[in-house]
Amino acid sequence: MLKLTCVALGACLLARAQTPDCKLVPGWPQDGAARTFDADNLFEYMDGNAEGYVLYGFQSMHGVTCKKGEITFVIDISDMGDADSAYGLFTANRDPRQPFERLGMGGQIVPRRAIFVKGKYYLEIAANPEGDYTAALHQWVAALDRAVEGSTTTPVALSWLPVEGQQSVRLVPESVLGIRLLKRGYMAQYDFGKGFVVLEETPASAAEVMQKLRARFGETTPAKVAEDAFQATDTYLGKLCIFRKGRYIGGYAISSAGANPVDLAQALAARVQ
Repeated sequence: MLKLTCVALGACLLARAQTPDCKLVPGWPQDGAARTFDADNLFEYMDGNAEGYVLYGFQSMHGVTCKKGEITFVIDISDMGDADSAYGLFTANRDPRQPFERLGMGGQIVPRRAIFVKGKYYLEIAANPEGDYTAALHQWVAALDRAVEGSTTTPVALSWLPVEGQQSVRLVPESVLGIRLLKRGYMAQYDFGKGFVVLEETPASAAEVMQKLRARFGETTPAKVAEDAFQATDTYLGKLCIFRKGRYIGGYAISSAGANPVDLAQALAARVQ
């Protein structure tokens, strides 16, 4: 006799294909055909919101609509390519005013919506019609969290940026600090300014970016931080200290008096591994 190695058939199907299945939660039959989209046709489904997904490295989406009476749950799982991109999309879409849920790498549940991230997957449920579906959403995200494969550990770069005085932190998919040379990285907002960490492909490419940054800011002063660093003052960003450690580029942009960008950069560089 064949043995079923998953808790339920729906969980087996989901674990293999990372595709949502209405069988995961009893009593929610599928309504209509399953959905599949890639970066080329996502706009057909999401219209104006598709660009935000593609910006974070969107690869593909698998979705299904499940219905219970007159209530419909639109469930989608997006493959974002890597955990950093998936977590970045989550931080971009969550409501900072609402509580953070410990689901996968992080999640949020509000009366008509649930989102969470696990490994390279970004998962979302939209409920209709108007109403409070918090209890059912908790049941669904718990089932999805059990079934979807992926890491539950938040990106390590988040632990490098100090939490003291931190107002927010997110993955910036391009132009960190508004500078094109800093292509993609994590940026934290503090009451005194911004801290950031950018990952380059190699130490050599990071060193090349540092040279271009010096040229961009013009007058710079060397700083004793990590392998290479400089200080500068910018009209919009304030006092800066930017360093390189291996293939990482990090630093601070200070917009208020009282904070020393070099001291902050030294502490940040010591955390970067």
